[in-house]
Amino acid sequence: MADISVENATGSGAKTVASSSRTTTVPAMAAAEKPRKFSGIDFKRWQQKMFFYLTTLSLQKFITEEVPVLPEETPDNERFIVTEASNHSDFLCKNYILNGLDDGLCNVYSGCKTSKKLWSALDKKYKTEDAGLKKFVAAKFLDFKMVDHKSVMLQLQELQVITHDLLAEGMVVNGAFQVAAFIEKLPPSWKDFKNYLKHKRKEMTLEDLIVRLRIKEDNRSAEKKANGKQAITSLKLPLQVQIKGSGLLEGRMFQARRNSKEVVTIAAKLDTWLQTVVLRQRIRRRKKVKPIWLK
Repeated sequence: MADISVENATGSGAKTVASSSRTTTVPAMAAAEKPRKFSGIDFKRWQQKMFFYLTTLSLQKFITEEVPVLPEETPDNERFIVTEASNHSDFLCKNYILNGLDDGLCNVYSGCKTSKKLWSALDKKYKTEDAGLKKFVAAKFLDFKMVDHKSVMLQLQELQVITHDLLAEGMVVNGAFQVAAFIEKLPPSWKDFKNYLKHKRKEMTLEDLIVRLRIKEDNRSAEKKANGKQAITSLKLPLQVQIKGSGLLEGRMFQARRNSKEVVTIAAKLDTWLQTVVLRQRIRRRKKVKPIWLK
């Protein structure tokens, strides 16, 4: 059967029917462009993506407009074709929306008869709940604090996402406030740099602050690497050079105590030396004492 095309005419509202099919051609769309399934969280973002998805399918008008009313003088066959085409497109639109819902929500809202009623029900339900998100996002922004064991730039990105959520909720957060808040949330080890930024008289933009923080973090990382290499080099120096105010012999003995094998060797040599000294003393004493038969 041939495809149908329905065209709205201006003024009298007459309809022009091109063929007699009851189906409409919907442009195909890649699956990757479909919005993720809505599970009850972040409705505003999902709604925006779903509206764009329906727009690419030329079905967006069915979530805002009522079913078209034809003039009384419209012939019955034309009225039937136009009504069937409209009902079919609305059926597609409604099921595209339902397909974008989680299984549990799909069961709840599957009873809606038209796309407009389904869209309105979701809008009333979740936009009202999103109103409470303003307090939640504001509290999340105020409680956010940077820590020393994480990268400042990564934490700055997290803070920018929270700030974007504030703006998306319609809350006014100007640039000067963002700069002051970001400086105040720097980690404890950045105290000196934070005070330096707070006492600058020249006003900074958020982009300028981000550049300064990136340069400062790179410099801190380079200093840490340099200090680490210096510490490793100092460990390789001779021990007698490291020990100040002590003689060479004390340094060697200290070094020997750190090496168990060398300690054992020194102890063995010392024991042998003592035995030799004792033996020599005994021989000398015997030489001094004359035998009795010689007296």
